[in-house]
Amino acid sequence: MKYSYLGRTGLTVSKLVLGTMNFGTRTEEETAHKIMDKALEAGINVIDTANVYGEDGVLDNLYRGKSEDIVGRWFAKDPSRREKMVLTTKVFMRMNDPRDNANNKKDLSLYKIRRHLKDSLRRLQTDHLELYFMHHVDEHATWQELWGAFQPIVDSGTVDYIGSSNFGARHICYAQAAAEKRNFMGLCVEQCQYNLFHRLPEIELLPTAKDLGLGIFCWSPLAEGLLSGHVLDAKPGTRGAVIKDKLTETQRKQLEDYSALCKSIGESEATVALAWLLHNPVVTSVIVGPRTVEQLESSLKAVDLELSEETLKKLDEIFPGYEAAPKSYSW
Repeated sequence: MKYSYLGRTGLTVSKLVLGTMNFGTRTEEETAHKIMDKALEAGINVIDTANVYGEDGVLDNLYRGKSEDIVGRWFAKDPSRREKMVLTTKVFMRMNDPRDNANNKKDLSLYKIRRHLKDSLRRLQTDHLELYFMHHVDEHATWQELWGAFQPIVDSGTVDYIGSSNFGARHICYAQAAAEKRNFMGLCVEQCQYNLFHRLPEIELLPTAKDLGLGIFCWSPLAEGLLSGHVLDAKPGTRGAVIKDKLTETQRKQLEDYSALCKSIGESEATVALAWLLHNPVVTSVIVGPRTVEQLESSLKAVDLELSEETLKKLDEIFPGYEAAPKSYSW
């Protein structure tokens, strides 16, 4: 495993982060525990979850928090595991908890952050988090309120660092400006969707994170399965077949060219997609969300894959990117 600093902090994190969104839904607990065993063995030191992951139920009558429960029970099996891991979770989504009453909605507030953090810690069977993410932007709540909620839990040692997820570049700037007025570190990492098919963050978000010293965690590195290598030849009735049926002509051509390029260098599509992200110096870590131990083992290969300049150039031709603003839309 390879490691890097989380933005301008002194925290060292692995280049691959274990995402747990499938735990409790597409991955049963026994398999999830084996995946975490393998991750620890491989040197991955970050587990990324969220209080909403692991929905179990129908319609709006869902129990949310199953993923956190599964991770917590893995820690409970061997408490020494906990201090070896940088543990993250998130707050923002509805939890369908009747105690939230009128506040059972997608938002952020001092009220909600304190209550949901307490519940997350209980499910995760720990008394602290290394990293606590805002799962999305709440443009109604003020930064005076939000930093008023987050700063005390950092000062108390309950949380070490605060991160954002799905923020726009301007939101990060607003957050850091408000934090500076409080003599508070503010954000240290942004978790965003970034992959070969989705390169919009290159316009504003990645340059902003670089300039302000924030780390970047990439979610959906395989573009929800498009870059997995199992779409073009997907069998009827599979998830890949559903994705295949929705492809545009442009996307189909891109995948055909991408598949041919990967075959020419002797690597799988999934491995190349992860390695491409890790090649970007602005990217701190890539979140992988394996459903099986085998998928995790396959992802590990990307850490050591060095892509040639020729291959990188061909990838840009297949999946055109952007220059940083204002060059991307101005002279």
